[in-house]
Amino acid sequence: MTSALLPAQPDSASRGWRKLVFKASGGTINPGPSADEVRHRRLITHIRTPLYDCHRIAVMSLKGGVGKTTTTVALGSTLASLRGDRVVAIDANPDRGTLGAKVPRTCTNTVRDLLDNAGSLDRYVDVRRYLSQADSRLEVLASANAPEISQAFADTDYLAVDGILQRHYSILLTDCGTGILHSAMPAVLRLADTLVIVSSSSADGGSSASATLDWLDAHGYAAQVRAAVTVISTFPTNGESVDLSTLEQHFTARTRRVVRVPYDPHLAIGGRIMLEGMRKATRQAFLEIAGAVAERFGQTGSRPVPTVRSAGDRGGH
Repeated sequence: MTSALLPAQPDSASRGWRKLVFKASGGTINPGPSADEVRHRRLITHIRTPLYDCHRIAVMSLKGGVGKTTTTVALGSTLASLRGDRVVAIDANPDRGTLGAKVPRTCTNTVRDLLDNAGSLDRYVDVRRYLSQADSRLEVLASANAPEISQAFADTDYLAVDGILQRHYSILLTDCGTGILHSAMPAVLRLADTLVIVSSSSADGGSSASATLDWLDAHGYAAQVRAAVTVISTFPTNGESVDLSTLEQHFTARTRRVVRVPYDPHLAIGGRIMLEGMRKATRQAFLEIAGAVAERFGQTGSRPVPTVRSAGDRGGH
């Protein structure tokens, strides 16, 4: 009630010459925020849309080396840095994924350790011991390092991990393996609220991303494809480059939104990813991707959650 009785604060700019004019005039001259700043504020507000159930994002590509893991970490970091709830990324790659190498490893535990101790994970602090956290507040559950162990990560294991994490996190990103038929994919696709399809700017990368959509369409996921977000990574590739406008038009006709991620030296290195290390245009691209994903936040919970077998029912791996 008290705030309603006070005069409204002027909507002033927070950057650029407009801010300088407002401050220099003691607030008597207020050019207001620019159209770009107004749009930026609306985008941030949209990304911060409250969630009342866990929203699951599957980041996919048939081809490796197109920026899938980079997209997972950068998107997850963007969401985690702007929201007040918890965001986690899972490495579901059965072939020794690299998600854990993209953030500082604050623990040595992996997804297999989490599953082996599933019966004792009742609180957030219990789960937190098995995850690493980036400066952005994104938490990461790394895959097992030994190939013979990581290949045992099946759909039942993924469902068990989801059953643990969805109780403590509002947003769950999955860095999928490059093989669309690998063992965890049925569970990943069954649970995913939003698909993020990653393509490179090469002819081979674009063809692989399109083939991913073809497979999804042919196997009952046409609705998820139409609601998907396509990310075109313009990182340097060894393949033949294609016209980006043509590639963007192709995916615009098939998916809900297409966002280009420009070349960025920080991402091209292939090491740890930090938002502050990216160029402004790159950070803006991931803001756009986060905003596109946030358009579906109100639709979370529309899909039934499958029954998860207990750790004792999974059998030995």
